[in-house]
Amino acid sequence: MTGTSAGQTGLVVRIPEAEPAVGQWRERLDPVAREGVPAHVTVLFPFLPASAIDEGVLTALGEVFGRHRSFQVGFERCGRFPGLLYLAPEPDTPFRRLTEAIVERWPDTPPYGGKYGDAVPHLTVAQRLDDAALLEKAAADLTSLLPFTAQVSSVDLVAHDGTRWQHRRSFPLAP
Repeated sequence: MTGTSAGQTGLVVRIPEAEPAVGQWRERLDPVAREGVPAHVTVLFPFLPASAIDEGVLTALGEVFGRHRSFQVGFERCGRFPGLLYLAPEPDTPFRRLTEAIVERWPDTPPYGGKYGDAVPHLTVAQRLDDAALLEKAAADLTSLLPFTAQVSSVDLVAHDGTRWQHRRSFPLAP
């Protein structure tokens, strides 16, 4: 969710159980944490422009997410993409299914604008960072705090106001 501008939106699963492990690292190494985004796994970014989200879209989002059951997820290991450190959710299949369902309903909204082939579910801890030693230190610290589990029961719509990300609505998953 980097490189954002006013009016962009995203769909995320908040993972408050991650905050004790990742909070300080995210505040220091993840710019979106400083813009008001809590620890999360992205379902879809970018989604529709904020100006295009009306009651019909909100209702449709509720229907799509309501067809998916809540689930428990564990975080047991760190992973890396170039310049990015993340925690890997296990299993990741429920996140993939949520993403696929939204893209099926709104096919003009591929994950990350279609920039990457496979959208790998992840909880970002550090991004846009070239300091390998700092990434190693963060990974070692995080590994010592793992594992933990989280219950996923909703998906949030967030919107960027030009400065910060704002929570717009939560959509419950089926119990």
